[in-house]
Amino acid sequence: MKLVVLDRDGVINQDSDAYIKSVEEWQPIAGSLEAMARLYQAGFRLVVVTNQSGIARGFYDHATLQDMHRELHRRLAALGAKLELLCYCPHGPDDACECRKPQPGMLRRVEQALSVSLAGVAVIGDSLRDLEAGWAVGARGHLVRTGKGERTLAAHDELLRQREVMVHDDLAAAAAVLLNQ
Repeated sequence: MKLVVLDRDGVINQDSDAYIKSVEEWQPIAGSLEAMARLYQAGFRLVVVTNQSGIARGFYDHATLQDMHRELHRRLAALGAKLELLCYCPHGPDDACECRKPQPGMLRRVEQALSVSLAGVAVIGDSLRDLEAGWAVGARGHLVRTGKGERTLAAHDELLRQREVMVHDDLAAAAAVLLNQ
């Protein structure tokens, strides 16, 4: 099946250790939206799965997050693409929820909502927790160097090699690989 699961911050848009708290701060990484459009136009279903603990921490609210996601949808539509599904976890790291990555809850929700298995599907992220959530459902991990990707690679290089994670400069490079498979 042609499906790809994407993390948001650091993969699609710029990330910040101070969190992305507004539509104005939500800035796509150069080439990321175009890469998503190329995947979509080649028949891939696009899914975004993102931790958004800034809600639990009080940095922004659900309405602000929805505004950011409307902007993502608007920009994708202008490129002739759309998301099949966008899931987010609003919980903080101490909330012990099943949806916050590295837990696989959001990915299980994707499987249920789309009536699919994510086994073998590409999960593209910039952090170990993105990959761990994917591994829990049998997905293939792809790491981008954008966002927290370089830090993740430096801290977990051996594990990533053992798990045969493909490493890409950015989402555009990851998309090029997927389109050539």
